[in-house]
Amino acid sequence: MLERIVKNDANTEVKSTDEKGPGGACHNYEIACNRDSIGTCATVRFQRGPIQEVGVNGCTQEDLLEIVIDRLRCFQEGEFRCRENALALTNAEQALLWLKRRTENRRARGVEGRNVQ
Repeated sequence: MLERIVKNDANTEVKSTDEKGPGGACHNYEIACNRDSIGTCATVRFQRGPIQEVGVNGCTQEDLLEIVIDRLRCFQEGEFRCRENALALTNAEQALLWLKRRTENRRARGVEGRNVQ
């Protein structure tokens, strides 16, 4: 089992809980909440294998970006509006745009849904 631990200012640890798969990425991550010894805050399971071949069995980067974008938009509409949130929102939207562009390009090349470049 591979464990890459990322610590941040929120007193959480993010770690992968599986080995790297095709493409060199892990599929399962755990967010451990260290504050007050809560334990696991969340588990993220990414899609493993092409949907056309194995069906839907996890989420995508795009799903997580949609969540972050929604939260940042809500903050920007409320009392926590700030420049940093605006910049983070812009960059999250841009990341989502590029991932969607990648999918469009793969569809145009006829390789979407397959483990090929």
